[in-house]
This record gives sequence, C-alpha cells and structure tokens, in this order.
Amino acid sequence: MPGGRQMASLNTSYMGIELKNPVIAGASAFTAKMDTIKKIADAGAGALVCASLFEEQIQLERLKLEEDTDKLKYRNPEMISIFPDLEHAGPAEHLLWVRKAKESVDIPVIASLNAVTRETWIDYAVRLEETGADGLELNFYAVPSDFDVSGSDVEEEQLSIIREVIGRVSIPVSAKLSIHYANPLNFIRKLDETGVRGFVLFNRFFQPDIDIEKESPIFPFNFSVERDARLPLRYAGLLYSKIKADICSSTGVLYAKEAIKMLLAGATCVQVASTLFTNGIGHVKTMLEAIEHWMDEKGYADLASFRGKLSREKSPDPWAYTRAQYVKLLINPKLPSA
Repeated sequence: MPGGRQMASLNTSYMGIELKNPVIAGASAFTAKMDTIKKIADAGAGALVCASLFEEQIQLERLKLEEDTDKLKYRNPEMISIFPDLEHAGPAEHLLWVRKAKESVDIPVIASLNAVTRETWIDYAVRLEETGADGLELNFYAVPSDFDVSGSDVEEEQLSIIREVIGRVSIPVSAKLSIHYANPLNFIRKLDETGVRGFVLFNRFFQPDIDIEKESPIFPFNFSVERDARLPLRYAGLLYSKIKADICSSTGVLYAKEAIKMLLAGATCVQVASTLFTNGIGHVKTMLEAIEHWMDEKGYADLASFRGKLSREKSPDPWAYTRAQYVKLLINPKLPSA
C-alpha cells in the first residue's frame, strides 16, 4: 500500500467465535457435501453453517423404511429371516457428517438444527455439540396452519425451548428467525434476554404455487435477489446497540455492496447462500477483496470503524428505518408513471 499503510482488517467476532472475516456460508446444499465445504473454506469464508438437521425429514425417512421393510415381510416364511426388523439410523449419519466437516476445515463450523418437539430440540442440540461444532444455529419459525394457536403461544413455546437448549449446551447458540412475528423487535429482545448469542435475520421460506394446467401444487425454487436485502438491512439498523447478541444479516446478500450496507447498518456479519449458486463458491473471495478495497478507499482500518455508522441510532435520517410507505411520493403531485 502507498506510504506503507496496512491493508484493512476484516477480523470480527460472532457469538464469541473469532472469524477472519464477516462472510459466513449459510446452510445450503453446498454445506452438505464435503468437497464443496472444503472449497468454501479455500475461498476464504469466515465460517460455514452446516446443512440443517431436519427432524421432519428423519421422521419421514423412518416411516418410509418401515413401509418398505413391512411390505414383503410376510409374503412367505423365508422372508421373515431375509428381511429382519431394521431400525432407522435417525440423526446418527448427520451427526457423523458434521463431525467430519469440523475435522476437515480450519474455519469455524456452526451446526444447524430444525426440530419439532421439545424433547428432540434438546436431545439433538446436545448431540450436535458433541460433534465438536463451534456453535449452534436454531431455526425458529411457525407456518400459519392452526387457527387456534395464538402468536403469543408460539413465542412462549420457542422461548421455553431455547432456554432449555442454552441451559444444556456450552457452545454459543443463535436463533435464525422468520419475519412472521407480530412484533419481531419485541420477540428478539425476549430471546436476547435468554442468553442467545446471535440472531440470523431472516430465514427465507419456499412458498407454494399452483400449476394451472396440471391443476396441482408446485414448489418452485427461487434464489434471493438484491432487493431482498432491504428487510434484514432495516432490522440490523433498528437492533444495533439495542441487544447484547450479535446480528447476522441473511437474504439478498449477493455482492460486496450488500455486505457493506449490512455492516453500516449494524450487522456483525452476513450469511450468503444464493450467491454461491449463481456466482460460484469462488465469489466469496471476490466479495472479500471488494470489501477490503472499499475500506481502503474510505480509510477504515477495521470493521469496528464503520459498523453501525448508519444504524437508526447514528444515522442522520433515523426515520429511514421506520417509514413504511413512500410518504414523499404520496404527497408529491408529480408521481412517477407506472
């Protein structure tokens, strides 16, 4: 660098875990395979989140196994010995794989859990800690389907579960949330008080669609786009300095500019997934180089120098985080044409 100036430092800390940079590879098909996990580490990611352990998937696999082994079991006497009772492996295979992932890379590995019942949330959390994972990410959400369950019921159940999980494991725990809470800020504050060390904002869900020719439901897969980053940006800016836990912005972070925006708003780090599919795993290195270049141009020595600079608390226009409509456009007679 001219004048002997040091390169900008991207070092940060998330949930108490030291990271060499703030770009984390989020849970995806790429973090479910050993060869791509190694490529993610080689590309320079600060950490990675293993593909999630889904209790529902385990239950479905167990039922399918039982159906297959019972189908021909009593067709003739010999079949009884040829097809003995088998027991589904449950989460064992996934747990072994997380352990191997941790042993295979030199960056922090965060396990991800998506359970159904209170007992399995706790049981699987304890088992995931035993793999050697550096942290644990709990996927909390509730798909509206029961008219008799209130929002407060959902929140209280999730609060109770996370208290028990935090009480049973020693590794740091984060909550990956959906936006579908009556007041996400209020719920996040309650979770923060339980000892959650990080919040991943937000979980992106598949939405159903209908094929009108076949007259059947379909589930299209759509990658996130840049404009999707505006929602986690809003909440990073609102939450900065208001909670003890770290903020990890997710969804719509495709390029360095979105990552920089999140950091300016107050995020500690970002998670990327869609961009790995659309731009390739090597894009992580491109993002990091672009962040460093921007910091050097601005004269920032480290992330702390500008993190939260444009949060609601510090922004010259704090109302930007609370406006819900285009007020200036609505009162302007010269509206743009459609």
